[in-house]
Amino acid sequence: MIKQRKNQWWICSLLWVASAIFSLPLVVMISGSLKSSEELARNPYGLVPESWSWNNYLDSLQSMPFTIYLTNTILLCVGCVVGTTLSCALVAYGLSRVSWRGRGLAFGLVVATMLLPWHITMIPRFVLISEIGLYNSLWAIILPTFLGEAFFIFLLRQFFMTIPEQLLEAGRIDGLSHWGLFWNIVIPLSKPALATVGLFQFVQTWNDFGGPLLYLNDPQKFPLAYGLERFVSSYSDQTHLLLAAAVLFTLPVIILFFLAQKTFIQGISTTGIKG
Repeated sequence: MIKQRKNQWWICSLLWVASAIFSLPLVVMISGSLKSSEELARNPYGLVPESWSWNNYLDSLQSMPFTIYLTNTILLCVGCVVGTTLSCALVAYGLSRVSWRGRGLAFGLVVATMLLPWHITMIPRFVLISEIGLYNSLWAIILPTFLGEAFFIFLLRQFFMTIPEQLLEAGRIDGLSHWGLFWNIVIPLSKPALATVGLFQFVQTWNDFGGPLLYLNDPQKFPLAYGLERFVSSYSDQTHLLLAAAVLFTLPVIILFFLAQKTFIQGISTTGIKG
């Protein structure tokens, strides 16, 4: 018992040290965002500011069209999350709970597409988006998410496979079709997995820089990730404003993760109902 407690103490200590190391850049960024430009140049790595310059955040907001960037980012995140969760759940159900010839081969091909880097499909996707008239539109980024994502399909498919067949059989006895089974049984039991997919897609869209760079050229349609890069180019000599803008960009994702932490961990750690 004493040895076990000692091992637990060492593990907890290592976790605390690792957390402190990984969170140190975030702490330095927040601290730097609250310093004046003179103090930041004199003492860039001090964790406690001498004078708390809260105006840095207001100045950074006034130096760029933050409201426009934030609105575009929210529209992109909502559209991409809805498109990804809906399309991936449908495909995952068809690959896990619907028996048809070639299902294993189709699943293998879906998984194989994960080996293709984004740069290979970049030009064909750009040509396709341009041909259908969606260039310089937010739909150029949202619409492809309604066609599924290989990793999320794989994640949901593995989750759906663990749902007891007895539940689905009971639904068939009650007269439910595949649509009824999907909406009334599979989806309610898969909320942790769906929330995990939604959170992953939200963070991916929030941080996406390549998509807006490729498909958008109107500054009124830029999201935060692309707008922040333009802000960095324009105010490269004002580090305190750059750090304040970076904190404003990072803060919503951190808050979202803490709010959805329980559901996120449950979706990753659990594999469905044990029959």
